[in-house]
Formats: sequence, structure tokens, C-alpha cells
Amino acid sequence: MRDVAERAGVSVGTVSNVLNRPDRVSDAVVDRVHDAIRALGYVRNDAARQLRAGRSSSVGLVVLDARNPFFTDIARGAEDEAAEHGVAVLLGDSDENTAREAAYLDLFEEQRVRGVLVSPLGDLRERLERLRANGTPVVLVDRKAEGEALSSVSVDDVAGGRTAVAHLLAGGRRRIAFVAGPLAIRQVSDRLAGAREAVDAVPGATIEVLEGTALSVLEGRRMGEALVARPAAERPDAVFAANDLLAVGLLQALVMRGQVRVPDDVAIVGFDDIDFAQATVVPLSSIRQPSRLIGQTALRILLEEADDPELAPRQVVFQPELVVRDSSAPA
Repeated sequence: MRDVAERAGVSVGTVSNVLNRPDRVSDAVVDRVHDAIRALGYVRNDAARQLRAGRSSSVGLVVLDARNPFFTDIARGAEDEAAEHGVAVLLGDSDENTAREAAYLDLFEEQRVRGVLVSPLGDLRERLERLRANGTPVVLVDRKAEGEALSSVSVDDVAGGRTAVAHLLAGGRRRIAFVAGPLAIRQVSDRLAGAREAVDAVPGATIEVLEGTALSVLEGRRMGEALVARPAAERPDAVFAANDLLAVGLLQALVMRGQVRVPDDVAIVGFDDIDFAQATVVPLSSIRQPSRLIGQTALRILLEEADDPELAPRQVVFQPELVVRDSSAPA
């Protein structure tokens, strides 16, 4: 900054004002300082600036799987809101791995980010409450906080599961399979709880739970191939998948083998309504979540809590919406 000030013929304080409070400096001086900055290739030390200000210009976001378009949309929503406040979003992908999740939380705490958004894999309540107690606000994303210690922005997953299976049952299906990822993920277990509620309300309906190891297309394809290998009489007549990636993989397996017709033999409903759900070979019915709105709302709450640590935590819960396409036509 001293070199810039000397080249521009101004004081170091004036250079600081140009960088941080340009409204206090004349346009001519601003232009002269920026000319000197370009000529010298100056890049300010933002870490030092944040240390002096006691305020970071970045927040951390940890998602379960950055390959899933649902979480990409959440990140885009958070970035849209962050841009309005001059804040950057640092993205960490836990890849459904608890060790990676913990490493990102440690890193963001060490970096003194302004706050952390996280879609937790397991039970992180104590870790996140400690993070908040140490001065870093935390907002859960895509999962409702238990108790009142943390804020969260989520969708009612139980209602989503109930709506998906009620739709299948209304179409005449009675042998329901729930194709799940790891049931240890709270969102998955909540969707199953809603599915069970719908089945319990219809006499003669049954539900079979097929737990998988991941919420991915490949896992959905593997589970679909296992269903195709069964005798026709032992297959479900409808499948509710815990997310759209599983549903897409399942659909691929059924269609590629050609032995099972969708929706004639097996109807399918996914969850999330990602962009390419409607572009699959049989357009996929799905439970829609307002993913970008979730990201925007969570980031806004996070910044509000960073500005006022005395704010009481809030739990925002959006209602899901059923989007019906060809994959779940009535039997």
C-alpha cells in the first residue's frame, strides 16, 4: 500500500479509503490510485484486513454430495444471496463421509469464516453447538434442527414421503418398494417414515425397504438390476426412491433390460425434482424441493445471526410439491 501511495502521490490512508470507502474520495483520486494498483500489480492481503476488522468476508458450506444437482442448486441460491452482501461462499463436499465432513468443519473454524451452512451426514449437534458457542454461527441446510439451539432451513421430508406414496397408492399400486440410500441420513429415514404412514392408511398395501450404500445413479442402477432379476410375481409394482439420482439409475436398469415396463409394470417416483428428471427416457415424477430458495434463506439467516449473535435460532420448513410425469401413470 505504501508503494501504491507513493506512485499515486497520495497517503496510505487515502489508498485505504479508495479500497474500502471510495465514497470518501474524489473520482480523480480513485482513478489515480487504481492506475497505480494496475501498474504495480498490487493485491491486498484480505486475511490481514479481516483480522483487523474482526469480520470475515466468506462463509463455509458443507454439502452431502456436490455431484447431486439438488445441492448444486442450494449452493447457487446461497451464492446469489451472498453476492448481495459482498460475501463469498466456500464449498466443501463431504461425499457422505463423516471424516471429510469433520475436516471441513475444522477448516472453516480455523479460517474464522463468518458462519457455516451444513447439510449434516450424521448427528453433529454437539459439534455444531460448540462451533456456535465459540462465535461462529451455524445454520443446518436440508435438515430440520432438533431442539432450539441451531437454526435450520429444510423441507418437510415426512410429508414428502407420504405424498409420494399416497400418489402411487391412488394410482392402484399396492406393492411399494422404498429404494433408499443409507438410512442413517436423517432425510432418508424421514422420507421412509412418511411412506410408511401412507401405506398404513390403505388396507392391503405393503412396503419393502431396500437400503443402499449411497444416494447415487450407480447405486440406483445396481438396485434396479436386482429388481429385474426377480421373478415378475416377486417384484414391486411401484418404487419410491429417496432421491432423483437413485430413481434415474433405477429407471435406466429397468429400461435397458427391457423386461420391465415403466410405468405399466412398475411406477417410479423420485425426490428433489432435479432439472433432468423431466428429460429421462420416461419423464420422472418427483417430489419438488425449492432448492435455490433453501440456499438463499439459509444464507440470509446465517448473516443475520453473524450480525446479531443474540438472535434466537429459527427453524424454517418449506412444504414439498408433487410433480407428476409419465413414470407414475396409474396401473
